[in-house]
Amino acid sequence: MATAISFLTTRPAWKALEAHYKELQKVQLRSLFANDPQRGTSMTAEAAGVFLDYSKNRITGDTLRLLLQLAEECGLRARIDGMFRGEKINVTENRSVLHVALRAPKGASILLDGVDVVPQVHAVLDKMADFCNRLRSGTWKGHTGKRIRNIVNIGIGGSDLGPVMAYEALKQYSDRTMTFRFVSNIDGTDFVEAVRDLEPSETLFIVSSKTFTTLETMTNAHSARQWLLAGLGGDAKTVAKHFVAVSTNAPEVTKFGIDVANMFEFWDWVGGRYSMDSAIGLSTMLAVGPEHFRAMLSGFHEMDEHFRTAPFARNLPVLMGLLAVWNSNFFGAETVAVLPYEQYLKRFPAYLQQLTMESNGKRVTLDGTAVDYQTGPVYWGEPGTNGQHSFYQLIHQGTKLVPCDFIAFSETLNPLGRHHDLLMANVFAQTEALAFGRSAEQVRAEGAAEWLVPHRLFEGNRPSNTILLRRLNPEALGKLVALYEHSVFTQGVIWQINSFDQWGVELGKVLAQRIASELESGSEAKFGHDSSTNNLIRRYRTSKGSR
Repeated sequence: MATAISFLTTRPAWKALEAHYKELQKVQLRSLFANDPQRGTSMTAEAAGVFLDYSKNRITGDTLRLLLQLAEECGLRARIDGMFRGEKINVTENRSVLHVALRAPKGASILLDGVDVVPQVHAVLDKMADFCNRLRSGTWKGHTGKRIRNIVNIGIGGSDLGPVMAYEALKQYSDRTMTFRFVSNIDGTDFVEAVRDLEPSETLFIVSSKTFTTLETMTNAHSARQWLLAGLGGDAKTVAKHFVAVSTNAPEVTKFGIDVANMFEFWDWVGGRYSMDSAIGLSTMLAVGPEHFRAMLSGFHEMDEHFRTAPFARNLPVLMGLLAVWNSNFFGAETVAVLPYEQYLKRFPAYLQQLTMESNGKRVTLDGTAVDYQTGPVYWGEPGTNGQHSFYQLIHQGTKLVPCDFIAFSETLNPLGRHHDLLMANVFAQTEALAFGRSAEQVRAEGAAEWLVPHRLFEGNRPSNTILLRRLNPEALGKLVALYEHSVFTQGVIWQINSFDQWGVELGKVLAQRIASELESGSEAKFGHDSSTNNLIRRYRTSKGSR
């Protein structure tokens, strides 16, 4: 496909930003702060209990004005309104994008083709809550009459990353008498290690697959079924008391042996990476209970409403999205580091990788024209302070520009001496060091030998956002996830791409199905791949003993 000149790069605001960048690219954050004593308070925004300090980005008031103008020129307001109205903004699949309906309160109304979907959402939530209450109380028992103490969630992508992230994030609120495991990888090790120490009579599997045909999920599900039957005497009737489904394919669910009364529905207007607050979150609700799960939904909704209604100049997701565009498209940053200074958020960067890169890893616009600018930076990260002793060296003194999001909480869930004060001191110290660095004069003043000065010099001028919340609870988690969801959407609107399809995952799946049959076949038929792939197939077959 030939690259066309994108309309985005011809917009007046984009052209103005290009000229503005040339003026700003060599400006130091040190001078920006020195020239504006109020910068550290004026370049902040707060809403829904989330405080954002974006003052340590290389921006001025003019930058913000032009970025906000760009948002207007790109029709961001209309796109936001269209999403909340249920318009089919996922144009390549002709679908609405209504994850916001998953956390709408009872009594709200969100229409899809003239039908209010909010009652459907709450019907499923009520069904989930009833099931969770029965299992958590011990009313629901396994086939042998024993209480269920182990929950194994089987899914992949959004059916795994959301639930496992939420479980780890909300572990403080979970029922510690129960064990939760998560299986996603088709590598047999993942399943074997997950169930190695579990008692089949006390184990429940949640199989999450909309179609109930997803290769990885169903391969693991069938292995779980065999494991259960082997442990409980081979009676197929045991399946109904040890498996539930999150799916819409009732015939396949029934065929597997699961009672459709224990099938929890979700809808095609919910993308997998946006589904953690749908029935996909059944394991989360089992862990923390329906009340905490609904509190998380409330947090989501509060950020949704802020995004929907707040002026862009004070709109947290919009500001974060526009700053991401600024750093990516003008300063050339290719990655974003997400650095939660909260151990419970250890899987949050991994969760964001799917949310951000599956959404905005696109090379064509909504009308199919190849873009002539960068989209979708790489998101990655690790909890602080661990990362400080590994990759922060590159961020501080390397040759790559890496914008950083620091996430922290004023209150710890586990008070322990000076720990939390020291943790927060590191948050603030790192953002300060990234922004202002250490000059050669400062290094010399500290008594360093002249030959060491270049090695101990910190250029600074590295951009960062600091996101502060009071404490990590279910509401806070919902707000934080929604903040990033809508930031991703904002970026996608600016880049004129569809943030809600994921065709890039399809080709590998199709080829894998074909190659699997060739790996398992004993025939000497010619393989129709390139010479490298053909050779790798032959080498694998030979090394495992196939002929």
